[in-house]
Amino acid sequence: MLQRSDWDDWYDNLIRAFGGVPESSEERELYNALTEYDRSLGVWDGDQCVATAGAFSFRVTVPGGACVPAAGITMVSVAATHRRRGVLTAMMRRQLDDIHAWGEPIAVLTASEPAIYGRFGYGIGTLQLNAEIDTTRVRLSVPPGTDDVHLRYAVPAEVLDACEAVYARLVPGRPGLLARQPGWERLQVLDPESERSGASPLQCVVAERDGEVIGYARFRVKPEWGPAGHNGAVILSDLEGLDPAARAALWRFLFDIDLTSTLRTRARPVDEDVQHLVSDIRRCNLRMKDSLHVRLVDVGAALEARTYQAPVDVVFEVEDAFCPWNEGRWRLTGDAKGASCVRTGDSADLALSVRELGAAYLGGVSLASLAAAGRVRELRKGALAEASVAFSSAVAPWLPHGF
Repeated sequence: MLQRSDWDDWYDNLIRAFGGVPESSEERELYNALTEYDRSLGVWDGDQCVATAGAFSFRVTVPGGACVPAAGITMVSVAATHRRRGVLTAMMRRQLDDIHAWGEPIAVLTASEPAIYGRFGYGIGTLQLNAEIDTTRVRLSVPPGTDDVHLRYAVPAEVLDACEAVYARLVPGRPGLLARQPGWERLQVLDPESERSGASPLQCVVAERDGEVIGYARFRVKPEWGPAGHNGAVILSDLEGLDPAARAALWRFLFDIDLTSTLRTRARPVDEDVQHLVSDIRRCNLRMKDSLHVRLVDVGAALEARTYQAPVDVVFEVEDAFCPWNEGRWRLTGDAKGASCVRTGDSADLALSVRELGAAYLGGVSLASLAAAGRVRELRKGALAEASVAFSSAVAPWLPHGF
């Protein structure tokens, strides 16, 4: 367990492992405040910290709308001088043992390198959509009611509470969203100059209807000029709205900012509604990237915590050498109202590892697609289709920001 007196050395090792570029005092102070000391690990060689790992106390939305306790794995590093000695494996072993003892059924993380964590049972459970939109060539067709939404500029910190209230209302509706705990709202308006890359300080526009905040967009503008004139870019940080008109009004505003010709977005949901409003999807230059990696720490509790799109009754043969308490056969029965997942001696219908269960858990990755890749084996005819439909989600799971 990390001691408060060791935090500076611990955090300095983390920064060095990620390149050694110092953070601003504002960033450092915030992450110091967010660090959960009793859930953080450090490895020392003599008086020098050589490895770090932490686990935030999160609640993550799962299909059905429940917010499930989850360990947010973070700040993982091993000094370059101590690689390939089993240090990372030892920390992952200790973390998962701790998380199991804490009674948290899932662990989640975002990976600096996606190849690292699969061997510890993490599967890629959500993707994110990035775009670079040519706003000189792409037009929007907005839904009815968009013109009734009032937009105004606001100082990001001054409307933070109102924006967080909008976000909180959206959390139950999409798997993968984090129910932000006190203090985490500060991350949304953290604005160190080192992160701007020549763009403006963070700006904010709120959407209102009848005096109520119903949406917001936070962004930066990067002015650029060429021989033919302006060529600036709008860099979107985040955008949320309670209804289609609010979101469309915010997107239209971003498309129309003076002296800009490009809108860059990152870490958006793969079913982003703006894809259906644009005139030319090709000129949006869409690309996907892995986002939230999911690990079932307690298979039974995790599968019982969510609901299912269609009735399901299936026996999984689960492989999990890293967390042997998950090994064996589990019968999952459930529907849109609830579920049960218990140990069973019955014949297995599907065989897979805990990594595949983690990938499919939030409903964004199909068990059928994993089977097509040879990652899931169907042992009872029809079981794969049944489970694939049941595990799906009406909306794509999404993690809007890292941790």
